[in-house]
Amino acid sequence: MSEAPDTSARDIEARAADWLMERQDRENWSAEDQESLDVWMMQSPAHEVAFLRLEAAWGRTDRLAALRRPDDARPVFPFLLRIAAAIAIVAALVAGGANVFSRPGERTFSTPVGGHESVAFADGSRVELNTNTVLRARMTTQERVVWLDRGEAFFQIKHDAAHPFVVMVGDRRITDLGTAFSVRSEASKLRVAVVQGRVWFDPADKQVPAQSAMLNPGDVATVVADKMSVTKEPTRALAAGLSWRRGVLVFENTALADAAAELNRYNREKLVIADPAIASETIGGTFGTKDIETFARVARTALGLRVANNGAEIIIFR
Repeated sequence: MSEAPDTSARDIEARAADWLMERQDRENWSAEDQESLDVWMMQSPAHEVAFLRLEAAWGRTDRLAALRRPDDARPVFPFLLRIAAAIAIVAALVAGGANVFSRPGERTFSTPVGGHESVAFADGSRVELNTNTVLRARMTTQERVVWLDRGEAFFQIKHDAAHPFVVMVGDRRITDLGTAFSVRSEASKLRVAVVQGRVWFDPADKQVPAQSAMLNPGDVATVVADKMSVTKEPTRALAAGLSWRRGVLVFENTALADAAAELNRYNREKLVIADPAIASETIGGTFGTKDIETFARVARTALGLRVANNGAEIIIFR
């Protein structure tokens, strides 16, 4: 008989810890025990994520090795083992909110304005960095965590249930469940779009009330001013949003101001829509990320607008 799903984050983490220690301590762990654990994990994605995260933390705890006899796979001191497990669990719970610049083995990847870089990790995962992006990564045999400090990245993750791939963005956390997805972080907006697989999107700090969501293919989660919304986008729209990977931007009935702002992300010279009355006029087409002059010519010929170039800016007006 299955248990009712736990609801609070604290209850979920505590129950996951109980399951982990029961499985480790019990010599006669049976198929029925494993089935009960599987049922609990299937009740909610939050259950699965919590258990996998704590299991990975358990594996990182060096104390466990010291508590084992060379000739025996069982712990010598169960009480001390529980202390070690508690240390691992506490570390796992607080790691999400920590800003750890001094960790050994951490690497930083960055791109300039207009830049594009692809990073391949030893586990088979790949990350593509878009323009003006900073990403820090800590990839070990026991931990896979990256911090997107600024910009946009596309993730293609080699799934490993025992070692979830986690993306930290400010006070939010994205946990891979076998996935290809993009994350874009701006000053006041966070956008997560899932192309393949699933991700679990939740707050990094369990003490801060925030929405959590399981995101499936086509789901786009947007966070603005701590308010989250989830929408469904067709494959065509998702592909257009990732066209930067090919060095182009695809606009389809896009407001002139929005299209200009998108191109400005990739260029030192900026497009300026000087007349508010034309900001909502729409434009379409495929433009290279550096083709702001081509964009200006299309605005002039297709929309009948005027264009002036002062060297630092291309000004578009009626």
